[in-house]
Amino acid sequence: MTNGRYAMLIVSRYIRQMSPDTSCHQFCNGVTREIQKRYHPGLLRRLFSKTPADPATHPEERLTASAVVYSRLRREIWMIGDCQCLINGELCENPKPYEQMLAEQRAVKVREMLAEGRTPEEILANDEARASIIPRMLEEMKNQNVTYAVIDGFRIPEHLVPVITLDFRSWEIVLASDGYPFLCPTLAESEARLAHQKTADPLNIGDFKATKGFAAGNNSFDDRTYIKFTV
Repeated sequence: MTNGRYAMLIVSRYIRQMSPDTSCHQFCNGVTREIQKRYHPGLLRRLFSKTPADPATHPEERLTASAVVYSRLRREIWMIGDCQCLINGELCENPKPYEQMLAEQRAVKVREMLAEGRTPEEILANDEARASIIPRMLEEMKNQNVTYAVIDGFRIPEHLVPVITLDFRSWEIVLASDGYPFLCPTLAESEARLAHQKTADPLNIGDFKATKGFAAGNNSFDDRTYIKFTV
């Protein structure tokens, strides 16, 4: 199990049992405590077969997840971490502040490799361009819950958590992870746009840029979640 998947399981379990009238503030504090409980070396060693580095100084070792939550009672959408949503067709995003910069750097490196005669298949099998941005990515992760918010067992700066309040009109809502580069009003459309991206630009260096491409055998470059409902 990866750190991210374990964090996701903790967050989803917390959401299932929390009170319907939970506020965004209460959610941020409560889910932080749930993650923090797991930072016990013995527990993490049993789960991941290793003794983790101190999560306070090594954010890359933290149990980290993002969440976009709709509170039916409060008629609010909370966006903690890199997630996105559609509200009556209008896109709202909450990306990591450094992600696009690193994606641009990777794209430049990939183009250099293509110019040297490397094939897209060779690059995807051994993405040296992604490897070149990992040190900067790890450095930027030190800003978790400093310049951007995530769920990782450390205090979430709530001023960095977008809260979207809806009135009592009818709203069509899509909540999704950032694994969909083009979020559409239906799952079929979103999957079709993703499939087209894989065919047209599997390296993700064109109009849409990402910090990684479509690895061989994968139908996506990142995890994806999609839920649609009307209130």
